[in-house]
Amino acid sequence: MKTSILLLLQGYFPPRRNDMFSSTQGRLTRIYSGLLILFLTLFIVIVYTVLYFTTIKSSERELQSLIAQEATIIEEYLLENEKNDLRSVQNQDVVFAGVNQVFYYVLNSKGEIILGNEADSRLRPALLTLLNRRLMANENELIIETLHLESNPNGRGKKGEFRNPEPEQDLRLMIASESIYYNGQFIGQLYIGKDISFAYQIFTWVLVILVVLGIVFFGVAIWVSYKMSSKAMVPITRAFTRQREFVADASHELRTPLAVMLSSIDAMEMTIEPKREEFAGKLLTNMKQEVKRMTNLVSDLLTLARSDSNTMELRTETFDFRPLAEKALESVNSLAKEKQISTSLDSPAVLLSIGDPERLTQLLYILLDNAIKYTPNGGEVKLLLSKEGRDLCMAVQDTGIGINKEDFNRIFERFYRLDKSRSRQMGGHGLGLSIAKWIVETHKGEIQVESTPGKGSTFYVRIPETQ
Repeated sequence: MKTSILLLLQGYFPPRRNDMFSSTQGRLTRIYSGLLILFLTLFIVIVYTVLYFTTIKSSERELQSLIAQEATIIEEYLLENEKNDLRSVQNQDVVFAGVNQVFYYVLNSKGEIILGNEADSRLRPALLTLLNRRLMANENELIIETLHLESNPNGRGKKGEFRNPEPEQDLRLMIASESIYYNGQFIGQLYIGKDISFAYQIFTWVLVILVVLGIVFFGVAIWVSYKMSSKAMVPITRAFTRQREFVADASHELRTPLAVMLSSIDAMEMTIEPKREEFAGKLLTNMKQEVKRMTNLVSDLLTLARSDSNTMELRTETFDFRPLAEKALESVNSLAKEKQISTSLDSPAVLLSIGDPERLTQLLYILLDNAIKYTPNGGEVKLLLSKEGRDLCMAVQDTGIGINKEDFNRIFERFYRLDKSRSRQMGGHGLGLSIAKWIVETHKGEIQVESTPGKGSTFYVRIPETQ
């Protein structure tokens, strides 16, 4: 009977609503917003990449077409005029300026300029250094290079004319090269540079705009995700509410028949003769123990169900906690004596506290009962109470089996037991620490555990005085 009802209620008794739904909705919001942001990021990356490569490739094709055309014109000019030297050639007779063309040079094998011009004279030293290095390395592929131009307060133009000063600037160039031959003889290397600084400025502004839009849509994605997760939680909330009501109603309804069964067993024990009906007496004793365990389980379930529905109100009053702790320790002494476990209390003579005395006593009983159950015969359980500032501090220390570090958080989950077979033998059902945590949290306190497997555990509780 106990097992069947326990299995039934396990399926209908999830963790506390606030914790479960808040974390679930938070996960849904993160998942939804993560997907939206992922698609948005991919969109931004794809748009920027397509724009970047489309513009760059277009500029490359234009420059390659231009340099091939001009190299062909130079070679045809040499053939028509039967010349193998470009030094006597006028620049304007051969090379045509392209869109955004910054310079054109023809360098001989020694790296000397035999033909060419540039839009800004400040470019020549840096260009010659760069082009000579590439000429010596025999590199002909297209390159993109950034050149820094120092400021020129005198500007360009003839002496005596009005000249605008030239500011310091960085110039991004796309440079292509083409070899020029005359009758199979190498004449020089043609280099043409195109200014693509404006294109990169556009890329920068496009990136800034996309990032700003991404930030705006990030906020929109969070808001939409929150609304979507809230809508998705509606049927779950309704189902949880029905399940919670079922647990509360079932727990409440089970208390009466269990109380009747316990009274009936007590009455039956009084009517039998122990010597003549020893077997029947054992059966009744076992039944009585199981009914008591079921009564405790139903009581715990009802407590948690009421806590989930926020229908249980805590009393807040000032009281001396020392006498209540002594009574709680006395109530578990019978279980401790059966296992030859020594118990002790370390507390001030007067321990004024603020809170719900009934619930704080229940908290203490749960921790003491838990410590005794998991402490082997001949062990020790200590209860330490103190005041730190205005906070009430409790510590329940045992020399029991201990808890692994990875189980520290899980032990406060409902129906979770470290060793299920051991817990059943000891009468545990995995709800005690869940109730303890609820009592601490409703008092706005904290509960923590320190433990070493095989050596024991210590549960620390801090209850603030101001509620």
